[in-house]
Amino acid sequence: MKKSFYIFMLISFVFLGIMQAFAVNSYDRYGQRTGIYRETSTGINAYDKYGVKTGSFKKTNSGYNVYDKYGVKTGSFKKTPSGYSQYDKYGAKVGSYKETSNGTVIKYDKYGTRTGSYKKDSMGNITEYDKYGVKRGSYR
Repeated sequence: MKKSFYIFMLISFVFLGIMQAFAVNSYDRYGQRTGIYRETSTGINAYDKYGVKTGSFKKTNSGYNVYDKYGVKTGSFKKTPSGYSQYDKYGAKVGSYKETSNGTVIKYDKYGTRTGSYKKDSMGNITEYDKYGVKRGSYR
């Protein structure tokens, strides 16, 4: 799975609160399972659809650090008043996430251009959309 996919999952967990069960599955737009995410005492571990660990998120005082499957830090998230800012491994800002009053999470690139969104339904399932409103995947 792509690193950006992990980022989407983290934001979904942090903002929209789907990490209420031991594990959450991710699906592509066609309903095929693409991965699984498990909460730990220190953050979230990411696995591919076969159960092979592909990365992790570790809680910090200011947000989360992102690591690849080898434990190498690849980026971070810092809490802001309106959401989270995303940084690469060198500390350069690459994007941000903001929660609206109705609970939708909007993703922006480093220039402030909207690039996608995440919406939770009444059952707690999350659907991810691209900037045009086309479904990209879901999490449940």
